[in-house]
Amino acid sequence: MLNGIDTDFVVMIIWGAIFLIFVLKLFQSIRLVPTKSAYIVERLGKYHSTLDAGFHALVPFIDKVAYIHDLKEETIDVPPQECFSSDEVNVEVDGVIYISVTDPVKASYGITDYRYAAIQLAQTTTRSVIGTLDLDRTFEERDVISAKVVEVLDEAGAMWGIRVHRYEIKNITPPETVKNAMEMQVNAERERRALLARSEGDKQSKINRSEGIMTETINRSEGEMQRIVNEAEGKAEEILTLAKATAESIEKLAVVISKPGGQSALRLQLGEQYFKQLGGLSDKDNRVVLPGSMINFDYWLNSMGLEDEKKK
Repeated sequence: MLNGIDTDFVVMIIWGAIFLIFVLKLFQSIRLVPTKSAYIVERLGKYHSTLDAGFHALVPFIDKVAYIHDLKEETIDVPPQECFSSDEVNVEVDGVIYISVTDPVKASYGITDYRYAAIQLAQTTTRSVIGTLDLDRTFEERDVISAKVVEVLDEAGAMWGIRVHRYEIKNITPPETVKNAMEMQVNAERERRALLARSEGDKQSKINRSEGIMTETINRSEGEMQRIVNEAEGKAEEILTLAKATAESIEKLAVVISKPGGQSALRLQLGEQYFKQLGGLSDKDNRVVLPGSMINFDYWLNSMGLEDEKKK
């Protein structure tokens, strides 16, 4: 009796376990695939289908999800590695790859681990490209190195079901001795440029100073020349004005003399001036010797053609 009860209990436990397993498998057969994801389904160990985003039901115990792929773009760090440039300088290079899965089936069955393969291929390609460049160009040709790595990875990615969007070099680290030498070279180049700029500044300053002196000299000479011209023109204008005024006064004097009584008035005015000048010679400190004709006033006027009209 007890053996029969124990047997029935064991059978119930077994059937209960089978039922639980069936329920579990039934729930596992229901899959909700997120957006930008892909599930690879195998039926009895063979590829069956690819599940896109949405609700899907699988056949329990027959179908299973073998691979799950994220279709969004992802970044993969490329660990630092040592590379030799064409001039035999050892540098350490690391970078990052941006890839995405385009064919989930190839990414599952075309290669064991596409991430690891992409890292290895990126490293070997980087070493090959840097080996063709000297040290100085490795810092300048980062775009060339990146483009070459992307080209090689794209060719391989077509078979792996992935697409390589870009590859960026994060660091190119030379040895400390080379780094110190490069810093000394940069400092020397900076000092050379500073000296060149200073000499160019001094040269330009001297040129500007000489041009300023030349301009000042020219302006001063032109000003002096203009002053002399102006003075000459002023003197000429003064002489012309005096000559014109003298001519007019002579003409007016001639007109006045030609009138009746004109010569008498002129004789009277000249006589007044004559005696005034003679009076200025009467200073005791002056000794003046005059010809006898200067005392004869009438003779002096007659010699000028101014005869007394009364005697006429």
